[in-house]
Amino acid sequence: MSAAMEFRRALAHEWIKFRSVRSTVWTTAATAVLPVPGAVFVAATGSLQPDDTVLGGGLTFTVPALILAAVVGALVICGEYGSGTIRTTFAAVPRRGTVLAAKATLVAALLYALSLPAATAAYLTADALLDGDHAQGDPLPALLGVAAAFSVAGLLGLAVGTLIRHAAGSVATVIALLLLPSLLGPLFGEAERWIAGMSPTAALEKLIQSSDASVDAVGSLGAWPSLTLVTGYTVLALSAGTASLRRRDV
Repeated sequence: MSAAMEFRRALAHEWIKFRSVRSTVWTTAATAVLPVPGAVFVAATGSLQPDDTVLGGGLTFTVPALILAAVVGALVICGEYGSGTIRTTFAAVPRRGTVLAAKATLVAALLYALSLPAATAAYLTADALLDGDHAQGDPLPALLGVAAAFSVAGLLGLAVGTLIRHAAGSVATVIALLLLPSLLGPLFGEAERWIAGMSPTAALEKLIQSSDASVDAVGSLGAWPSLTLVTGYTVLALSAGTASLRRRDV
């Protein structure tokens, strides 16, 4: 069997497994649904800051949704290790790198396809509900970057899950990777902008043009360079996961 045929076969298997596991289905659904209620909440409570944009306010709940996206990535592989079905997976597709590539493709494509309309709907909802006292923000190409950030977060979760193999440990680790840089950044004094600016959540806040994404808090790196940086170390983490998958026994 050629490598291309094996990959297509692995991708089809991954899709079937994804649909059959309730935890991944419901977590993915929550990821897609969360942004719109967030926009309604911000509009209903009048909690949008004067210096914030309609885009930033409407996409406020994309930050917790991003965390759920990373959890989805971790569950895609940790669920199989927990149930022992990973042995069946590797028996069906002996090339472990192909299995991980299929999982990564599924996670990235699915999260992008769901998060783009979800983020767009949240922005349009905020635009309809909020008054005209706030700056609009630039939705394009920012919304495309937001969807890409969700895909990257899912891949980071997949990489962590591949390395740790335990669901609880992987979920805790990936949440820490997303939140701790921003929480611990102030402890590093002048280095705060560099520490906090390395997290996927910081890249997301820059993309949605949130008022919280100040230079002092998340550094002077622009939204797209920040997303590129996060994507870069996510690719490195996936490479480490691939190497670990090939070396370690199941």
